[in-house]
Amino acid sequence: MRSFATFLFALAVAGFATAEDKKGTSVELAGMKSTTPGDWKEEAPSNTMRLTQFKLPKADGDKDDAELAVFFFRGGGAGSVDANLKRQTAKFQPADGKEKVEETVDKKFKVGSIDAIYQDVKGTFIKKAFPMAATGTPVKGYRQLYVLFETKDGQYYLTLLGGEKTVEKHKKAFDEFLKNFK
Repeated sequence: MRSFATFLFALAVAGFATAEDKKGTSVELAGMKSTTPGDWKEEAPSNTMRLTQFKLPKADGDKDDAELAVFFFRGGGAGSVDANLKRQTAKFQPADGKEKVEETVDKKFKVGSIDAIYQDVKGTFIKKAFPMAATGTPVKGYRQLYVLFETKDGQYYLTLLGGEKTVEKHKKAFDEFLKNFK
């Protein structure tokens, strides 16, 4: 009987640990907080321009995990909304059989209570060794969700980039994460 009780206790602890793991990470932007889904794994930022970054698990059929990077530029300085949208679209070439890069822009989106711009781009991503590199490697079937918003303190940019299936898998959770900022 004691073995059975020990087994039940271990099972309960394992279930609790799993529930704890599913909580996600609290993220603060512009004085507001939201929590990521539990399967988004926070990583050390890959460069000093990033506030934080996350790996999002790949979907069946995609080769790699997706990445969510969060940037902040105090006092602006990252250019106009249109310049930023064009810069993001320029990272892509049209998908096979398409004449132009697939893009939609939602100018009525909100991050918490703050007006934001939400761009969705699909095509062949030009993967560069570093952002200012002149050339890169084309990667077919990529998608990027790009969100930018401005506060009195500066500009925030969020970039969710990965294979189309992986980004689609996480899109609803990404949208909820953004809307849940309070």
